[in-house]
Amino acid sequence: MACSFRRAIACQLSRVLNLPPENLITSISAVPISQKEEVADFQLSVDSLLEEDNDHSRPDIQVQAKRLAEKLRCDTVVSEISTGQRTVNFKINRELLTKTVLQQVIEDGSKYGLKSELFSGLPRKKIVVEFSSPNVAKKFHVGHLRSTIIGNFIANLKEALGHQVIRINYLGDWGMQFGLLGTGFQLFGYEEKLQSNPLQHLFEVYVQVNKEAADDKSVAKSAQEFFQRLELGDVQALSLWQKFRDLSIEEYVRVYKRLGVYFDEYSGESFYREKSQEVLKLLESKGLLLKTIKGTAVVDLSGNGDSSSICTVMRSDGTSLYATRDLAAAIDRMDKYNFDTMIYVTDKGQKKHFQQVFQMLKIMGYDWAERCQHVPFGVVQGMKTRRGDVTFLEDVLNEIQLRMLQNMASIKTTKELKNPQETAERVGLAALIIQDFKGLLLSDYKFSWDRVFQSRGDTGVFLQYTHARLHSLEETFGCGYLNDFNTACLQEPQSVSILQHLLRFDEVLYKSSQDLQPRHIVSYLLTLSHLAAVAHRTLQIKDSPPEVAGARLHLFKAVRSVLANGMKLLGITPLFLLVGWM
Repeated sequence: MACSFRRAIACQLSRVLNLPPENLITSISAVPISQKEEVADFQLSVDSLLEEDNDHSRPDIQVQAKRLAEKLRCDTVVSEISTGQRTVNFKINRELLTKTVLQQVIEDGSKYGLKSELFSGLPRKKIVVEFSSPNVAKKFHVGHLRSTIIGNFIANLKEALGHQVIRINYLGDWGMQFGLLGTGFQLFGYEEKLQSNPLQHLFEVYVQVNKEAADDKSVAKSAQEFFQRLELGDVQALSLWQKFRDLSIEEYVRVYKRLGVYFDEYSGESFYREKSQEVLKLLESKGLLLKTIKGTAVVDLSGNGDSSSICTVMRSDGTSLYATRDLAAAIDRMDKYNFDTMIYVTDKGQKKHFQQVFQMLKIMGYDWAERCQHVPFGVVQGMKTRRGDVTFLEDVLNEIQLRMLQNMASIKTTKELKNPQETAERVGLAALIIQDFKGLLLSDYKFSWDRVFQSRGDTGVFLQYTHARLHSLEETFGCGYLNDFNTACLQEPQSVSILQHLLRFDEVLYKSSQDLQPRHIVSYLLTLSHLAAVAHRTLQIKDSPPEVAGARLHLFKAVRSVLANGMKLLGITPLFLLVGWM
């Protein structure tokens, strides 16, 4: 794989530069296909070698690159050495490239790219990822979709890299809204409707009680009193709340199953209603808790009364707030898991909240606050069904399934599928995830159904189609050809481009592991799919000589394997039968 080639190049460079090979590995990278000159497989960035050299009188970098190239020699691994713009370029022996890459992909299987030298010094860590976090007693809002799929990707990637990952769903199951909901259910709720369609009924009750509370102060006061009863542990109030929570989780688990997402722990703000009081006592004992004229309690993070740095941690009636419960949750998780890193995946609107939580942990004396990280994301705009504005995730999933089924039914060559509904949903989810992951997570983006379901271009539908089509080749020809193969039969430009791209997979995984952005993997997989589409049209298997057909089939099998690996990291289940309906 790429690491063996990098190592060979680094060893030769180390002898010339008198530096350890380990110091050179990260300066040697596979050249992206989009920027590729035909001669180069790898390039050494001369700039990176000189980063710590402050001698401004040093010779021109391009001159240095040429001097370095002249000192290097071709060998059994490197067949050509040249210079580019501020780089030294290396071309790998073509037969060795072919044999090494294809063997490595097949041998490593799902671990291809993860066994790279780039990850060799990586310490294994215990990582908590908190994501999704819908609000109990409300239908799963579409706004929680991004947190769910982004958090799932981060957890998948960390797990693939060998870390121990704890996936936590921290439910919004406490707070003043439950005062409103409890009061609302007592006024407008029906047990039969709650059992038949719990979240829909609770949603209707919540909307109605909010309207009433806006017009009638006694309803608002009742809601406040109901939440106080909850905080004080009133058995009747807690029993109703527990019923809402249990019914909600049942519904959420069903939705998560459709998304292919799971959690190790369903936690929630309610777990910390008592421990949040301990947090308040600790803040007070450290002289950090300040009482306001209104009776609320705040922490001044600036130390000089700057209003933008004041965080409210207690209401005037003594009840806890979101920030207080997050502090208690963080402390509890460190006690429980002794994590190395804790990642919170929420929208960018909560950036200030987490900055304040992490800062409060630090001034409370918890040095491990530096291990906490917030991964923010932007807003999706324009996600509507044909009936109008979308509010709930299940509406989106149903719309995906319906549109894909209609697409499938409109194609005359559609093959009979065992479970067309499940197939349609899996393709639709791939389309949704790829559109979401193509850009920077922090960016807002405008949702487009038409763009999502394009079968060609940079879409999830195209990825699924490519994977299924390559699997079909293995099914059709695999028995006769998937034995030994002749590397000399894969020297066409289309084959070489694919092999060069496969070389880069570990670098792409490394980049995503550093910044937690899935777009690097998405871009890589889409390029791989386009390269495979070109090769599929030009490199025929049928009617080709056996050794040529066998070599090409090995190449396509390697592409499908890497494509599947990348898709699974993104949270996409690769499909095996789609050919014929697109």
